[in-house]
Amino acid sequence: MKNNIKNMRAKYNLTQDELAERLEVSRQTIISIEKERYNPSITLAFKLARVFNCQIEDIFIYEEG
Repeated sequence: MKNNIKNMRAKYNLTQDELAERLEVSRQTIISIEKERYNPSITLAFKLARVFNCQIEDIFIYEEG
């Protein structure tokens, strides 16, 4: 699933480490999500939306097919 996490991190001036710490996940998890190798759980998606003060749909782009 495509996402805007890298752009959102830049907007909020957060490193991968800082974001991982706020979400209580590993930096590797953030890297995997950013590289679209891993789709986060719905719980983690909601946590990301809270950190970035936005809707889940603003972070993740769902493409059918």
